[in-house]
Amino acid sequence: MEKDCKIFVAGHNGMVGSAITRSLRSKGYNNIIFQGRDRLNLLSQDGVHNYIWSQKPEVVIDAAAKVGGIHANNIYRADFIFENLQIQNNLINSSHLLGIKKLLFLGSVCIYPKFSDQPIKEEYLLRSPLEPTNEPYAIAKIAGIKMCESYYKQYEDNFYSVMPANLYGENDNFHPENSHVLPALIRRFHEAKEGGVPEVKVWGTGEAMREFMHVDDLADACVYALENVSAKDIYSQGISQLNIGTGEEISIKNLAYLIAKVVGYKGEIVFDLSKPDGTLRRVLDNQRLNKLGWRHKISLEDGLASTYNWYKDNIKDIRSV
Repeated sequence: MEKDCKIFVAGHNGMVGSAITRSLRSKGYNNIIFQGRDRLNLLSQDGVHNYIWSQKPEVVIDAAAKVGGIHANNIYRADFIFENLQIQNNLINSSHLLGIKKLLFLGSVCIYPKFSDQPIKEEYLLRSPLEPTNEPYAIAKIAGIKMCESYYKQYEDNFYSVMPANLYGENDNFHPENSHVLPALIRRFHEAKEGGVPEVKVWGTGEAMREFMHVDDLADACVYALENVSAKDIYSQGISQLNIGTGEEISIKNLAYLIAKVVGYKGEIVFDLSKPDGTLRRVLDNQRLNKLGWRHKISLEDGLASTYNWYKDNIKDIRSV
């Protein structure tokens, strides 16, 4: 990409979109456009089409999505599948119709089967059933992946997808139930410390293994991919998407103790066995991206410390829905 190319970041206010915007600017890309949801409803086909037509970006980054943790995914199943399908359909199809030079679609690690071999390679997509609790969200994301692939195969559009590991960091959603496990635990331990609560409950057995990536590492990888990877590079390998992760994993139990340490919580941690664990192990195989020259830089403990500091500094304004 040329430094002055016009880039539209959809979902710029979210954790991923804001991190990608920061990363682009830090690397000298200053012709970045975006629009708040009060001015552009990504669920509106006409609204998205008219915006892209009027602004004429060269690159579109789809970081917009309705996201949440196990509880939210399981309860709001219809909302998750409808809204995510609608957003990505509007962005991808309008980008095709208006001749966008490159589109990057952000997916999620939950697209992979519940019982995938580990670490998860890109070619494991659609090999067996998904985790039931987040199946609607995963199906929507898989549709977006296949949509990008199909537009490349039929029209040679330079559209492709990247699949990040579980993310955390600045601008995350810190709702105690509807958010992902890491930000929910940061909030829970912080409030327990501030309120002198003697114990904190954590969902599940704590034995599930997860890979966590700081969102600034993901953003750096996305810009690297935009600069160095084309749709042909991906699809010529017989895969539909490119994994982005750290290759490192930790149990939810050890994660909880690590967050308690970072927060400074001294009480007891209790694991609620009546709650689901979700998929028992999930770590991405990142060999393809590593061979292209990219590796993550932020350790989990350093990332947790910076995220907790950001949480404390922005506690009155954080997203918590």
